Amino acid sequence: MTSIKKIVVIGFVGSQLDSGKGMGRWEKWRPTVGLTQREDLVIHRLELLHAPRHRPLVDQLVADIGQVSPETRVNPVSIDLADPWDFGEVYGALYDFATGYPFDTEKEDYWIHITTGTHVVQICWFLMAEARYLPGLLLQTSPPRRQKTGEVGDYVLIDLDLSKYDPIARRFAREQADAIALLKSGIATRNDHFNRVITEIETVAVRSRAPILLMGPTGAGKSFLAKRVYELKKARRQLEGPFVEVNCATLRGDGAASALFGHTKGAFTGAVAERGGLLRSADRGLLFLDEIGELGADEQAMLLKAIEEKKFFPVGGDREVESHFQLIAGTHRDLRRDVAAGRFREDLFARINLWTYELPSLTRRPEDIEPNLDYLLAQHSTELGRMVRFNKEARRRYLGFATSPAARWSGNFRDLSASLLRMATLADGGRIDDDLVNAEISRLGTLWQPEPTTTECTLDGLLTEAELSGLDLFDRLQLESVVRICRESRTLSEAGRRLFAASLANRSSNNDADRLRKYLARFGLDWGRINASRPKT
Repeated sequence: MTSIKKIVVIGFVGSQLDSGKGMGRWEKWRPTVGLTQREDLVIHRLELLHAPRHRPLVDQLVADIGQVSPETRVNPVSIDLADPWDFGEVYGALYDFATGYPFDTEKEDYWIHITTGTHVVQICWFLMAEARYLPGLLLQTSPPRRQKTGEVGDYVLIDLDLSKYDPIARRFAREQADAIALLKSGIATRNDHFNRVITEIETVAVRSRAPILLMGPTGAGKSFLAKRVYELKKARRQLEGPFVEVNCATLRGDGAASALFGHTKGAFTGAVAERGGLLRSADRGLLFLDEIGELGADEQAMLLKAIEEKKFFPVGGDREVESHFQLIAGTHRDLRRDVAAGRFREDLFARINLWTYELPSLTRRPEDIEPNLDYLLAQHSTELGRMVRFNKEARRRYLGFATSPAARWSGNFRDLSASLLRMATLADGGRIDDDLVNAEISRLGTLWQPEPTTTECTLDGLLTEAELSGLDLFDRLQLESVVRICRESRTLSEAGRRLFAASLANRSSNNDADRLRKYLARFGLDWGRINASRPKT
């Protein structure tokens, strides 16, 4: 036989509502006493919290409850409060009570009376019940509609588990669906993996301010998604500042730290004025550091401090500045491998690796090409100022090619967007026909042809395919030339002298080996790896 749980009410004395003198006190509504006057409700125990100065009132309440409900045991609990309107003081006192109370939820149901006490007390009761420090329901009492002697008023129980309220649960479900649609720009994504990623990112974005790491090849949509997360958080009033995007691959040399963290006037030659830096620009907003794996060692150390402490020193400064920003980082590199190789700080990786998501390449999302085609074509139509559409056969032909193994999509969504823009621009009368599609397929085949390599210099074996695809043609050609010189040289110093010979006379330092070492480190390379990859003769 299942025993009925006993009801325990936890409440605060209402110095105004619960007070009364003489027999007149029975002529008014007193919420604490009224709870025990109900014929349909038996309160087993009443935990009555009060400030020491209200002890006389508590004694009166104990006596009155004893008259109307002898079965109710009143337990006065003295709480030392100097100022019941001080939020910190009140919350601390109630927290101490809640964490020290011997709750027994198997035998007792707990109701937290929020009608009496200051507004601060009532708010604290709510917060502690919501956080489950108080494992019970909120109890709200109200006076009778007409003040008559003997009337006890009404009460209502509030369960803060909102999932139990169908209308609220449905509303939250709609809001979540709207948020997910925002992150996907309304594109009907069909890829299961990507949908799961977006759903979790939506949850994390609205509940956390911790860094988010987006991994994936160039053009997979990391920057696009970061902007959408910003728009979502700003719509929820979680961010006030701007969206600041930085491609770390463009931050080279001595100017990298200055661009990120700012500098003081006179910090170095050419610093004629103070510079705030991008981190300060992102204060109270969102900072997206794309290709974070390209940052140098010094910048990584400074960034770690800025993430953890929200403080950092500008270049040349001796006074810290603050910036409270939400961080999203992006990379096409395997940062775990970079950490193992010593190219990326392990502590920084640990700090940004709390929420990590891999965005699949377009070739791994063939089912999403069609909805993205419609979305991108609508965008380009807006940009061009005219409606552009496919003929039926042309659309079928293009989709057939786009989802086939022949479509490499090495630039992912950037390739797809550029392809559609070219056809939309050339479409006479706003109609993309078979001829345009056939020409575009031929063009893509040419663009995706492997770049010619020579036996004297190749980056194969030194960089992964993903790393190679992330290099601009300029950087790739330059790096290939540098590697070729290194392989032709006996030492790092010899290679440095050959590469920087023309500028030697104009420099105060002639440490060309160190200069070359730093250049190679930008791509995760060193002399040992290059030397080991020399062609066997």
